[in-house]
Amino acid sequence: MTVSKHGRFATRLATGVAIALLSGLFGGQALAKSLVYCSESSPEGFDPALYSTNSTWDASSKPIYSRLVEFEQGTTNVVPGLAESWTISDDKLEYTFKLRKGVKFQTTDYFAPSRELTADDVIFSLDRQRLKDSPWYGYIAGSRWEIFEGMEMQNLIKDISKVDDNTVKIVLNQPSASLLAMLAMDFGSVLSKEYADKLLAAGTKEKLNQQPIGTGPFRFVDYQQDAVIRFQANPDYFGEKPKLDELVFAVTVDPTARIQRLRAGECQMAPYPAPADIAELKADPNLTVMEKPGLNVAYLAYNTLMPPFDKAEVRRALNMAMNKQAIIDAIFQGTGQVAKNPLPPGMWGYNDAVADDKYDPEAARKMLEAAGVKDLKMKIWAMPVSRPYMPNAQRTAELIQADFAKVGVTVEIVSYEWGEYVKRARDKDRDGAIILGATSDNGDPDNLISYFFACSGVGGANFANWCYQPVEDLMQKARITSDQGERTRMYHELQVLFKEQAPWATLDHSTVSLPMSKKITGYVMDPLGSHRFESVDIAE
Repeated sequence: MTVSKHGRFATRLATGVAIALLSGLFGGQALAKSLVYCSESSPEGFDPALYSTNSTWDASSKPIYSRLVEFEQGTTNVVPGLAESWTISDDKLEYTFKLRKGVKFQTTDYFAPSRELTADDVIFSLDRQRLKDSPWYGYIAGSRWEIFEGMEMQNLIKDISKVDDNTVKIVLNQPSASLLAMLAMDFGSVLSKEYADKLLAAGTKEKLNQQPIGTGPFRFVDYQQDAVIRFQANPDYFGEKPKLDELVFAVTVDPTARIQRLRAGECQMAPYPAPADIAELKADPNLTVMEKPGLNVAYLAYNTLMPPFDKAEVRRALNMAMNKQAIIDAIFQGTGQVAKNPLPPGMWGYNDAVADDKYDPEAARKMLEAAGVKDLKMKIWAMPVSRPYMPNAQRTAELIQADFAKVGVTVEIVSYEWGEYVKRARDKDRDGAIILGATSDNGDPDNLISYFFACSGVGGANFANWCYQPVEDLMQKARITSDQGERTRMYHELQVLFKEQAPWATLDHSTVSLPMSKKITGYVMDPLGSHRFESVDIAE
């Protein structure tokens, strides 16, 4: 197995430097109400539209930015955000948003805004993701607007125009059943055009991804690489003022270390504990453990562009060689269930009538032989961090490795530091199969289906590199259909096709557990897998 040395260094740095910085924080500002959150990984950057991981969004879009519309805390209901109201034309092709007046961008050591939010900021934030002639389209080398493109927003949006300083009109090429929910997603975060113009003129565009400016509840202070991110309450926030004065992310990759720091009082929240620790955490009188079934799925994605994984019968055979229930029993210890579909059971559109792959090693061996596959050697990629949908990808890969060995398939397990892992995962020439997963970003089936399987996502978020026209056609039809019953029928059919073609082995759906100090109040678990702190308070 290949393990990044940088990943080990990051863990040690988080444990050493973070403690020193946090000690100074509490000692020098005793009157400030501070909360320390032991985050599970470092952010890839601070421009949320460039990325697709909740760990990055937790440190960027959620505290720093706001969107036209937002998800009501704890639900997938869309409520007003920077837009106080909106109207939709009868043909459902024009959405007109009225912006709140008096919304201020954050003032920091590196930027002081001279004006309030206007339509120009909204247009800049979205147009840079869809217009290839924008100077911001490829401003971070090697990056792409992953969610915007994965949801095919560039095809959906025909035009974005300024009606006046406080009014924005979005014109669509076709009706969309989920536009508002999509705009509430993290890629819809609104950035300051004034700040971007300043950086463009100075030739320092990369700072947009390093020193963020938004209108959200917290403003960015600084980031010690792989160790600590510090935020302060935004005194100019247009919503209810945060109860915390300071919010600190202490990057702690190892789940055992996170729990140790929680119990030692070095942080007050520690996500994604090892399932084996949950019972003991619940028994701790100083802690509260919140739990919620996640709208999530973990999977093993075959690279369908590479032989022999380009054959559906080979993929189905490997799926039959996998004892998924044994994986769930070993890894989740009561906090997960076997997945048979790419959609989670709690989401509308889920097809419970689909039959899962049977565990049958002997049949799997015969199918591989019939497909002309002998002495197959392959790689399985295992995530280096805990995720809401997968607490221990390394151990999961080892169990799959043992299962595949029983049918004559030799597996090499590889891994990389998290940011590098996600970057390399997009390589069309990637060998073997990769363990990944996702939590729904908006509660609509199209979000996951488009992200996972859109043909435009090959080489991007479609980590199976699977473009299958019958699925593509159903996906496109479901998007423009307003009747939810008809959309449900289409998603049911799509899941049947997915099972027949088997671009993945669906692994699990998990229950998300979040241990925290009993001093914390006001925290609401998010069904979409993110962490929000604007309503959180902590007793002194």
